[in-house]
Amino acid sequence: MSTASITRTDRDIQNDVLAELSWEPRIQPNEIGVSVTEGIVTLAGWVDNYAKKWAAERAAHRVNRVRAVANDIEVRLPTAGERTDAEIATAVTRTLEWDAFVPIENLDVTVSNGWIVLHGEVEWEYQKRAADRAVRRLTSVRGVTNGIFVRPRSRPSPEDLKQRLRSALTRNAETDAERIDIQVQGDVIMLEGTVRSWLERETAERIAWSAPGIVDVHNHITVRL
Repeated sequence: MSTASITRTDRDIQNDVLAELSWEPRIQPNEIGVSVTEGIVTLAGWVDNYAKKWAAERAAHRVNRVRAVANDIEVRLPTAGERTDAEIATAVTRTLEWDAFVPIENLDVTVSNGWIVLHGEVEWEYQKRAADRAVRRLTSVRGVTNGIFVRPRSRPSPEDLKQRLRSALTRNAETDAERIDIQVQGDVIMLEGTVRSWLERETAERIAWSAPGIVDVHNHITVRL
């Protein structure tokens, strides 16, 4: 394979991000500006809800060779769609109560100027992410801070955990397990190595977070440009 076929410039990445945004049905591409410097994408502009801001960020991360995304998109709520903090807090509580993956009894919710802050403890990372995913789609939300702490009940040995994680990475079609180094120190997993895309890096981190007994993942994997 020639070097020309694998080398992509910032302009190439910018064009691909713009194309991915135009492919995303939840947002209008003309709402968002895109700049790229050394593979780092900056999103600017404004949207009328937080879900669109999040969708734009995820779209940019899906593009090959993107190293990181700075999301500077502003959420400007339409006057007719604004709700009070009390109304948002009520909607958040009801939404979490209806989500089977979220133990609402262990969580606290605070809303200030449309910004949601979640606190509390859960046993699994997927529960923390499920809570975040549920509330960021609500009307009148300007942003979400997920301060939920993962406190697992079981703690397998580091060697057993490393082996199980290696097997999980090997099974996944989106990751090249041979390029990823795994270290386990207590209840913390450290990932290093190089991957071909941000999606692959994110997939490796998601798999690590699914391991039992883990309270933190340090993802030092770099995206190879």
